[in-house]
Amino acid sequence: MRIDKFLKNARIIKRRTIAKEACDRERVFLNGRPAKPGAEVKVGDLVHVRFGNGEIKLRVAALPESVRKEDAASMYELLP
Repeated sequence: MRIDKFLKNARIIKRRTIAKEACDRERVFLNGRPAKPGAEVKVGDLVHVRFGNGEIKLRVAALPESVRKEDAASMYELLP
């Protein structure tokens, strides 16, 4: 699954176009490297997203094609 789609499906970023822009501005890192919007995400990958005033680190736990809002948090594990 593409990283921009993963960020949208996991409800980390609201819209896929904004997730794409975040990748283009090098605010999204996949396994320690800046991620392009089309980078493939696999289970177990580490994702680091920098927002305007904070950041979030997570490990990919599952990659379902579609997910309900209530189950979106099961797609990842937050890291300290």
